[in-house]
Amino acid sequence: MPEGHSVHRLARQFQDVFGGWPLDVSSPQGRFAAGAELLTGHTMVEATAHGKQLFLKFDHELFLHVHLGLYGAWSFGGDSSFTGASSIGAPRRIGERETGSSSDVAYAGPPPPVGAVRVRLVSGHGWADLRGATTCAAITAAEAAAVLARLGPDPLHNGQGDREEFIRRLRRRKTAVALLLMDQSVLAGVGNIYRAEVLFRQAVDPWTPGSSIDAETAGRLWDDTVDTMSDGVRDGRIVTTPPTLWTGGGAEAPDGDAHFVYKRGGLPCRACGTPVGMTEIGARKLYWCPGCQV
Repeated sequence: MPEGHSVHRLARQFQDVFGGWPLDVSSPQGRFAAGAELLTGHTMVEATAHGKQLFLKFDHELFLHVHLGLYGAWSFGGDSSFTGASSIGAPRRIGERETGSSSDVAYAGPPPPVGAVRVRLVSGHGWADLRGATTCAAITAAEAAAVLARLGPDPLHNGQGDREEFIRRLRRRKTAVALLLMDQSVLAGVGNIYRAEVLFRQAVDPWTPGSSIDAETAGRLWDDTVDTMSDGVRDGRIVTTPPTLWTGGGAEAPDGDAHFVYKRGGLPCRACGTPVGMTEIGARKLYWCPGCQV
């Protein structure tokens, strides 16, 4: 599913293109018709993200809460003032690198809905369609606060005390650290790619119990997650390798050079040459280097 950097980019894009605008909210598919009725005609005042959760706040203190899950994605379009990615989400469909916007066609209003559009948002300058999301709900401020209360700290907020709270939550559990980094109540926003890459970059054995990780190592996991996810927000894709490992001489990492271990099972480790391991843990594929992560 989309990792936290993509959802933060979504929040930024919604704030840029819909912030301060009254929105026509509809549900072409029909599954969100009651929620759309509660939101339509109201002004979107703020878009925020925490981990993989997106919250669009409206001027009457209701929120549109969206969790994309494995298959959810937003698509966007609009006039020349409506800029940003044209699609964000559903890595299995469009990849972690978002598809860019196109200004070649003159804007003539939103197109007819294509497929099962759960919710459509329309302003005077553009539109956004949501398909396939796990969660799409109109909720109150109290309900939004309850969602946030169930989540761990978000590295992309990196607020005061967040680092210490992550260390505390990680080290109080005997569960394998590879599972804890994907537990949204421990750390909000990390998915399979960041999990594998940060554990490799910090040379941490994925099966180490959280309670066996010292505070210094846990702090390094937090700091590296902050850095790599911040790069993802900036770049719109996950790249965890340095330019010295990129082939082709370009300014961007080719897809095959973007990661140390993720989806490189059986290939030589970029650091030590040991074949990268791949197994399943918690019903998700885990990639690691048996030579470096001991």
